[in-house]
Amino acid sequence: MTDTLKQYWNLRLTEVQNVLEGNNFEAFIVDSKDEAKNLVLNRIIPALSPKSISWGGSVTFKDTGLYEVLKNSPQFSILDTYEKNLSQEEMLERRRQALLVDLFITGTNAVTDTGKLVNLDMIGNRVAALTFGPKNVVILVGRNKMVSEVDDALMRIKNFAAPANTVRLGKKNPCLKSGYCEECQSRERICNTWTIHEKSFPKGRIKVVLINEDLGL
Repeated sequence: MTDTLKQYWNLRLTEVQNVLEGNNFEAFIVDSKDEAKNLVLNRIIPALSPKSISWGGSVTFKDTGLYEVLKNSPQFSILDTYEKNLSQEEMLERRRQALLVDLFITGTNAVTDTGKLVNLDMIGNRVAALTFGPKNVVILVGRNKMVSEVDDALMRIKNFAAPANTVRLGKKNPCLKSGYCEECQSRERICNTWTIHEKSFPKGRIKVVLINEDLGL
């Protein structure tokens, strides 16, 4: 059954890869999180030769092991926006500076069968970097993030990804108890800024790594 599912998802991923490339994204398919890590380290990064690297909030990025490899790399100027014990002011400033790096790595909340990336952000640094700033962006996407249309992406994000991330982050929002979005007015609300990327501009700036595993939220 495992092989059957892998083959099924590879068909789906190939279709999405083709559509993404038609939308000016550069898209790759890998079978596992380990292959995703190796692709980024041994192919994408050498091809780009970045001097500076940073990242946005992404469970998938951590799950691939890339964070542990890159955070102390002497080869690059690293802006670690995950570093603990930073003050709120220091954290925000580091995330501001991360918008100017050569390479920004993160995930996406959803990717549609029509080749669109849909995201909802709390602070806005992740979606800002996707839109403009870093010279190149790498998006790591587990197959579980695939949906048919934008409406399905919005539903997935509001009633799964956002409540699940609220639990993960320990935010005191109503969805922590209910498990679905209540359009709250909470001070700790994580649902603040939407983006829908229909195409990559310039062509190839955003590179999408489609992973044939369930990863992230």
